[in-house]
Amino acid sequence: MTTLLMAALLATQPAALQDADAVTRLLASLRAADPAVCELAARSLTGFGGWRSDLDEPMPQPMPMPTPTPMPMPFAGGGGRGPSPRVRPAARSAWDAGVVEAFRPALRDPSRCVRRIAARVIGRAKPAWALQEFTTLATSPEAAHRETGVLGLGVIEEPATIATIIAAMADRDEGVRGTAAWALGELELLRGVPPLAKALDDPSASVRRRAVWALGQIEDEIALPALERALRDRTPDVRRMAAWALGELESAKAVGVLKSAVSDPDVETRATVAWALGEIEDRSAVDVLVPLVKDGNARVRRMAGWALGEIESRTAVPVLEPLVRDADRDVKLMALWALGEIESDTAVAAVAAGLSDRDAEVRRMAAWALGEIEAPTAVSSLTPLLKDPDDGVRATVAWALGEIESRSALPALDAVREDGSPAVRRAVRWAIGQIDDRR
Repeated sequence: MTTLLMAALLATQPAALQDADAVTRLLASLRAADPAVCELAARSLTGFGGWRSDLDEPMPQPMPMPTPTPMPMPFAGGGGRGPSPRVRPAARSAWDAGVVEAFRPALRDPSRCVRRIAARVIGRAKPAWALQEFTTLATSPEAAHRETGVLGLGVIEEPATIATIIAAMADRDEGVRGTAAWALGELELLRGVPPLAKALDDPSASVRRRAVWALGQIEDEIALPALERALRDRTPDVRRMAAWALGELESAKAVGVLKSAVSDPDVETRATVAWALGEIEDRSAVDVLVPLVKDGNARVRRMAGWALGEIESRTAVPVLEPLVRDADRDVKLMALWALGEIESDTAVAAVAAGLSDRDAEVRRMAAWALGEIEAPTAVSSLTPLLKDPDDGVRATVAWALGEIESRSALPALDAVREDGSPAVRRAVRWAIGQIDDRR
């Protein structure tokens, strides 16, 4: 165990891998290492923070779950809990040629994890010999070597290798076919669409899922018929990935395709359908989202609310109104956020209902949304909350009144200039200044 932990530690220290001997020692340690240790080394060495070494999860699926908590005042310096971007570690500085060469024998290592580490490091470094080495491996009699070779070609992302990768799509080995599908996604070339579409008939769900992911990476409407077929796949993971890929296309033509999946039996697929419709941001999706707004699963309803906020159509206001009264707190927050994003004065009554919610964060979100809408009719609903027991709510209400800029709010704001919270006092002073320049 001590040796394995030392190997993992070594993998996280760039200075320790500046000579070939260190690389050789590390790879020897990882060959028999626990999979978790090899995973740690892979992440550090290759710079692929989301890389997984197993076949079933070839890549992370970027499907955000937004949690809207807006920043109420531009001067407050506080931030909201927006969707966190997926950060990929910075690429390591250029490897010394001798160090890269030390990884070369590992391309044929008995350990799959070690082979994949070597392929990624060499593919990122792109030494002059890499392309030929990977091409040779991709046509090897041994399936393990073919998989490594195709992986390396995908990392290099050289368009000239597409014929070799397409040929690998017909390989008898599942691992090779799946890696080839991933590699075509990395190339992002239209020529890859036909073989990827053909792969949707593959007996392996993992291969089909990778093929769908690759079609999403290519991001072209030519893939629509294939993705429509994948949306009917017998495996939920494949259908879910198809919905994601359709969202990646960001084409209004995909809205009708996604409509067929709003009743999918898989919860995550339905949630992904909602996400995809939000990514597309086409007004025609509002009606398609209606069943998802009424879904029995709170996560699906929440994602549907987010999607309607992204679309920003006034026609979505009556669709969102029931969600403001939803039993799930996060669904209510999402609905209020979406109504604020739409900025329609027709939503004032629905949003104002959130001001009486028992949850302070819901009241705060409702106040923020009214500030975004900027309708003077909201002033009478907002001013009583300048005495709310929660500091955050009071500050957000003051900000909202400042955004609305109605002089009818001045008496209520003047009455709380000496609020016990510094943040509230700042918000009140700012709001008064916004409404009355003379002050």
